[in-house]
Amino acid sequence: MPEKSILLVEDNPDDVALTLRAFQKNQIQNEVHIASNGAEALDFLHHRDATTGKYAHPLPVVMLLDLKLPKVDGFEVLKRVRGHERTCYLPTIILTSSKEERDLVEGYRLGANSYVRKPVSFDDFMQAVKQLGLYWLLINETVTENHSL
Repeated sequence: MPEKSILLVEDNPDDVALTLRAFQKNQIQNEVHIASNGAEALDFLHHRDATTGKYAHPLPVVMLLDLKLPKVDGFEVLKRVRGHERTCYLPTIILTSSKEERDLVEGYRLGANSYVRKPVSFDDFMQAVKQLGLYWLLINETVTENHSL
């Protein structure tokens, strides 16, 4: 069975480094693919190999999605993910520093599975990442991309 990978969609290099450090500290050893903008995330999820026509990357087990992204914002990424047959069931966690109530509501309206505000302190962030990893990587059951309905 292929390794359960994580897609981290985050444009802030400091937040990427912090998240990777939190994964390491919590012994989350899954492969992490990083997209620094919404267009890269969509390309990663939907790109097909030109010669075989197959998807270039297996689906990650979970996507951690920032909202304020260049090129294509997090809401649009979520909308496109939910609207595509291959990715419509991909567990998507909005991981953002936004404290805007409208962002929370819109995220859930568009189909986010969870909405997590990035804690300010590193220790709080470490605890949040530990809980996310335990639930989304070990406990939660996901639909594979080879699902049949």
